[in-house]
Amino acid sequence: MAFLKYLQLSLAAGLIFFTVSLKSQNQSLQPGFIKAEYKEMLLMAVCSADTPWVSTKLIPQKFRLAYRSAVTGLDNRWDLWIDEGNVAVISIRGTTGSSESWLENFYAAMVPATGSMKLTADRTFTYNLSDNPRAAVHAGWLMATGFLSDDIVSKIDSCYRKGIWDFIITGHSQGGGISYLLTAYLLNLQKTGALPADIRFKTYCSAAPKPGNLYFAYDFENMTSGGWAFNVVNTADWVPETPLSIQTIDDFNTLNPFVNAKRTLKKQSFPTRIAMSYAYGKLDRPTRRAVKNYRKYLGTIAGKYVEKSLPEYQAPEYLYANHYVRTGTTIVLYADKMYYENYPDNPDNVFVHHLAGPYLYLLRMMKD
Repeated sequence: MAFLKYLQLSLAAGLIFFTVSLKSQNQSLQPGFIKAEYKEMLLMAVCSADTPWVSTKLIPQKFRLAYRSAVTGLDNRWDLWIDEGNVAVISIRGTTGSSESWLENFYAAMVPATGSMKLTADRTFTYNLSDNPRAAVHAGWLMATGFLSDDIVSKIDSCYRKGIWDFIITGHSQGGGISYLLTAYLLNLQKTGALPADIRFKTYCSAAPKPGNLYFAYDFENMTSGGWAFNVVNTADWVPETPLSIQTIDDFNTLNPFVNAKRTLKKQSFPTRIAMSYAYGKLDRPTRRAVKNYRKYLGTIAGKYVEKSLPEYQAPEYLYANHYVRTGTTIVLYADKMYYENYPDNPDNVFVHHLAGPYLYLLRMMKD
């Protein structure tokens, strides 16, 4: 009996060792920014544009297209690419030429990073992108994440059962903005056990706009620390500078010198108190009014247009906040004098610095 028990334990240990060894062999994804890896991601973005004239030179060399999703939401779609080393890529399509796709970008009210939104009559998207109750994100790209999420999670599950445990999440432009939120969503699914803990995710947000506020950025950067998420930016590109950001005193941490400003002012002498209160109000009120206007036009009004395209959609409550910040470890593709000689500013084409060509050029010029 003792020998049989010893044999059973030995076989179990061997099976565990074999499984761990097999996974380590199948997991080839490494942390850190890798130029060749990002180039492949950028080429996938080119291939997602539905252009039949895409040059064969602009097709990924190490990955094959394994799946293309149906169009959903406000003209959203994603591709699944797989290489021979058992790495799968979730590539999110960026903005298209449709008015619905552009509406998604302008639907820029902030909503809580944890909550739910009704997408259709039978589909409610429940999400947790951050454990910080003050974290907030872009309503339009969160909605896109919701429409894409079920299909993506299903494909992750099928890949995992086939022995693929490494995934890269990527997208250019709008696709990069959605990639931030999708990454946070999937990592939080792992925390709850809804996705296997041994899956590795790596993210390349390319030419991406700002996805949320500072508290979302803190959580995202903490979850992806150690070289597992990057924000790649051409310094001549205006898209990563959007959405417009407004910071009020409410956007600071709870402990800050502005909390007791009014109480401090009351302790001043009469003329000083009047003058300083007036100055404080002139600084504080404009930002609050601006936030209310942005919430009205980029939330309430834009939301009504969203509901015309998606009649069953019900938005979460919009926040009185608009403090968008740059998020993630930023890889700067620096546009120098030589770059502008090749890609000069063109008032007739505001996207001249946002396209894949300039990004590929700067990537080649980038020091290893």
